[in-house]
Amino acid sequence: MNVLLFGATGMVGQGVMRECLLDPDMQSLLTIGRTATGVQHAKLREVVHSDAWHYDSVEAQLSGFDACFFCLGVTSRGMTQENYEHMTYGITMTAAESLSRLNPQMTFIYVSGAGTNSTEHGRSMWARVKGKTENALLRLPFKAAYMFRPGIIEPLHGIKSRTPLYNAFYTIGKPLLPLLRAALPDQILTTEQIGRAMLAIARHGFPKRVLETKDIRTAANT
Repeated sequence: MNVLLFGATGMVGQGVMRECLLDPDMQSLLTIGRTATGVQHAKLREVVHSDAWHYDSVEAQLSGFDACFFCLGVTSRGMTQENYEHMTYGITMTAAESLSRLNPQMTFIYVSGAGTNSTEHGRSMWARVKGKTENALLRLPFKAAYMFRPGIIEPLHGIKSRTPLYNAFYTIGKPLLPLLRAALPDQILTTEQIGRAMLAIARHGFPKRVLETKDIRTAANT
């Protein structure tokens, strides 16, 4: 399997990259991002590309992939809806529209978030924008597209978020995670589970196109 990964330097992306490189069926993994990951592996190639709204200059390298795992995202904290939509909907759809043209047989998996509003009319700004993005992705002519809506994500294997506030949360909250997992089993996933679920779905598909935490865990165990 040949996979394209966006957002490999983020917390979720790091976990997905790790699982891809450990997978014995993975032939090649190409990452696209503004900075290199710093990881060295025989299966890994990297394209450092700073303009997330234009891919003309690297299109020649974006064909021949079986799946795309899109883990790129920003926090809505302190942003207007216009700016957040530009950074979320805009970046995602620019990449996805190019890839659907270049790889019509591709499976596209997008990391959204728990609480995303598919009606695009909810009270929460970020949930509306994520919902708009999901809906647009599901309309593209991919072989299949799946939306992941994880809730609380536990980073494993030394992985850290690039957002200091999130790192502080994970450091302080780590002792409580076993209790939270016992009390809220359908709200917590690990970075490892997300990566494994993506690989499983890229190979075999899944009955649902929009996956909540429980669905993602089920896929990870198949």
